[in-house]
Amino acid sequence: MKVLITGGAGHIGSHIAEQLLERGDEVLVIDNYETGRRDNLTPQKNLTIVEDSIANTEMIDKVFDEFRPEVVVHAAASYKDPENWIGDAATNVVGAANIVKAAKRVGIRRIIYFQTALCYGLKPLEQPITLTHPYFSGGYSGGSSYAISKTGGELYIELSGLDFISFRLANSYGPRNLSGPLPTFYSRLTTGKKCFVNDTRRDFIFVKDLVQVVMKAIDGMGTCGYYHVSSGSDYAIKELFDATLKALDITLDEEVEVRQRGEDDVYTILLDPTKINNDFGWHVTTELEDGIKETIEWYKVHGISQTYTHLKLEDEK
Repeated sequence: MKVLITGGAGHIGSHIAEQLLERGDEVLVIDNYETGRRDNLTPQKNLTIVEDSIANTEMIDKVFDEFRPEVVVHAAASYKDPENWIGDAATNVVGAANIVKAAKRVGIRRIIYFQTALCYGLKPLEQPITLTHPYFSGGYSGGSSYAISKTGGELYIELSGLDFISFRLANSYGPRNLSGPLPTFYSRLTTGKKCFVNDTRRDFIFVKDLVQVVMKAIDGMGTCGYYHVSSGSDYAIKELFDATLKALDITLDEEVEVRQRGEDDVYTILLDPTKINNDFGWHVTTELEDGIKETIEWYKVHGISQTYTHLKLEDEK
């Protein structure tokens, strides 16, 4: 199979690329390395890497015409700077439009997309959230440029008429993850800096569990439309912090500070995974503590020079 992966040097995309290459598929990756890492993929047979932005329409057209992918996994996303609205719109909206236009022209079989659960807004009407929940309930636009632009991209994919699956995700974590609380905790704890945790809860999905269901979708499982990728349970961020301490074998002199969440954050977003459980026979199999331990081991070997968030940064004191 010939599979094109946008954002293929990132946290999720690189794991998918590795799985495809291991079984002998031909993979073309497009990545501008804004948040992806060059050491996430090893040069090898059947792997082609194009360094560029998916907002580059001419490049996208050329790559699709020459490679002729059968399936597209659209994992590229801009989220590095929460104030870079133009950059987010260029990558997440224009980039998605470029991808679907080219995909239609060459006749791909399926496009797979990754959407943020913040598409439901900061004031969800139900917990857990079902797939019938409206976008941005109560007029709250997800609290970020990232949420707005990712939703714009998802809507262009739906508009295309292509066979698509949009995975609306709980928080993915694991080796190569450089966004969210876990890499931030690791970075600060291993450099002697003080930490705090927000009074929020999140559902966490280990990247290798996520990749299992993505591979099934690449191979044709599932029906056109939307799926929640979720364990169906949420955890306090302090639980994640405590598991990080345990993995690092660190004991603090005083209890970590718990802060109120920022105005662009939400207390919890818990997604209902019933549809994906039924259609894919998929459930989370990695316990949070085990996944954190494996992630920490990767950080120890590969290091973290920078972490990212789509939220407005608070004073870290």
